[in-house]
Amino acid sequence: MPRARIRICARVHPNRETAMPKLAVVQRPPKLLDRAGTLADAVRSVEECAANGAQLVVFPEAYVPGYPVWIWRLRPGGDMALAGTLHAQLLANAVNLAADELAPLRAAAKKHQVTIVCGIDERDGEASRGTIYNTVVLIGPDGEIRNRHRKVMPTNPERMVWGFGDGTGLQVLDTPIGRVGALICWENYMPLARYALYGQGVEIYLAPTYDAGDGWVGTMQHI
Repeated sequence: MPRARIRICARVHPNRETAMPKLAVVQRPPKLLDRAGTLADAVRSVEECAANGAQLVVFPEAYVPGYPVWIWRLRPGGDMALAGTLHAQLLANAVNLAADELAPLRAAAKKHQVTIVCGIDERDGEASRGTIYNTVVLIGPDGEIRNRHRKVMPTNPERMVWGFGDGTGLQVLDTPIGRVGALICWENYMPLARYALYGQGVEIYLAPTYDAGDGWVGTMQHI
């Protein structure tokens, strides 16, 4: 699986102290389609980052249990059986927040007093129980999930595995290191989605993505 990518745009608010906090960006691969194994790796990464003074730890898009890369490679029809098998594994290992399946990561945030932003494949545990979302969560240093943002518009073949999100997670939140907001991958091409963060005074702008093209780099530069 290609290395996941995260871009961070940060600015210092004029009313804040000038000392910059230390941020950590984890760019290690997950154990694909293995929720428990990936979370164990994530906890070890948090421990390492915290030991080196990080106050914010950021993981890639769909880190737990991994980005469904096969959707860009398998053929409709001819590869349907394999796609179905992979989707069943993804569904079984997706994160059900209602069942507290991020508990190990929440405990790590509380133990090390760090803020964590992590991309997950989220399984709806309250309504359909079968829909998966491309979600990014913000966990506070108290171990509580402060925000859940579901990608509003999955990109092209992503709609074969992920449902549509909504605007309830378009939030910028106060953390001990500043006001943090996040958009997922190609959401960052959407002016109104960005404006939702700008309008709330975002100071640390996170953009976890699977993309790596020149257009993406240019987008991060203009943001």
